[in-house]
Amino acid sequence: MYKQLMHNEMKTINQASTQENQDNKTEQKGYYGEFGGMFVPPVLESHLIELGENFKKLIVNPEFIKEYRYLLKNFVGRPSPLYLARNLSHESGNRIYLKREDLNHTGAHKINNTIGQILIAKHTNAKEVIAETGAGQHGVATATACAVMGIPCKVFMGAEDVRRQAMNVRRIKLLGAEVIEVHRATCTLKDAVDEALDYYIQHPDSFYLLGSQVGPYPYPQIVGYFQKVIGEEARKQILEAEGRLPDHIFACIGGGSNAIGLFSAFLNDNDVQIHAAEGGGITLLNGQNAATLSLGNPMVFQGTYSYCLNKDGEVTPTHSIAAGLDYPGVSPQHSYLKDSGRANYYPVSDEQAISAFKLLSKKEGIIPAIESAHAVYLALDYLKNKNDQVVIINLSGRGEKDVFRDDFL
Repeated sequence: MYKQLMHNEMKTINQASTQENQDNKTEQKGYYGEFGGMFVPPVLESHLIELGENFKKLIVNPEFIKEYRYLLKNFVGRPSPLYLARNLSHESGNRIYLKREDLNHTGAHKINNTIGQILIAKHTNAKEVIAETGAGQHGVATATACAVMGIPCKVFMGAEDVRRQAMNVRRIKLLGAEVIEVHRATCTLKDAVDEALDYYIQHPDSFYLLGSQVGPYPYPQIVGYFQKVIGEEARKQILEAEGRLPDHIFACIGGGSNAIGLFSAFLNDNDVQIHAAEGGGITLLNGQNAATLSLGNPMVFQGTYSYCLNKDGEVTPTHSIAAGLDYPGVSPQHSYLKDSGRANYYPVSDEQAISAFKLLSKKEGIIPAIESAHAVYLALDYLKNKNDQVVIINLSGRGEKDVFRDDFL
């Protein structure tokens, strides 16, 4: 339904010239340069505008901020540590710090955003929360937040991701949420988002708790706001540890929430180089990858104008061993950072990520999520011929969800 409603509008927007788009967008909300916007059916537009207005009011409400900070500290367990990975640092000749988002309650950065959004849902008297998930971490975090607030929850998840992230599916159900298995198309994150959007169109009074920095206005702003705590903490912690800012920061990127969480605090520091690892999949040559910013082109996709893997305007199937990176779209803010040259984006293959997954486990006693392992590989590869660099890698999640997989262990 959502795809049918959006087909004509997407075609019109994608055929327009960049200059025409820019001229039309300067007066609109939710843009990073030419990227972003709110391309949705009329049935959703008023709800999203209302969500944006509620968000802006709540984040200047002292009681809202007090409750959010209380939950981050006493429920999530923030601040997360900035840990010097001594063995990796010794071997590489650089000082490598890990921002330990894997130590958050529920095991990933996703909880920062779900706690923030569930408070919006609470303050707006939402009767039901819906969400999508790929690796399952956002599903777990959403189910957790809904359990705390006593709000019913439905989590949409592609059938392929249900299979490869079975432990997280069990956790979501144990937390009281309903898992809706999606069997359309590739049965992965993109299809879970489509199914969740279809449901949202039919039930616009639901609260859609979007998990990454993607989608229409105001979601990129909302998710970016609630994830910026990662970078704020990391900046303070590295100054305390080293007395200066890092030379390089690294994160993995699917939709882009953990990456923008770290990057946001350093965007104005031009001496800090910013790097992100995309899901390079099996091979870049035959399209079996999810390297959106490396290989995609801008188009309207799932409510926003951003980079997307597509051919002749049609979204192409993706592949990454990491379910959380297996997505053809990306954050509009990351699209802007790519085109402006402020951040660099690189594909990391399944095989390379697996090697980093095993290396970090054996060298540091830390089992990372396979998504995070992409960033670990990129950082270590980038540092091969460098010395005395200060580096932060965002370890966005822990790997218990991956240790029972038989496709790479």
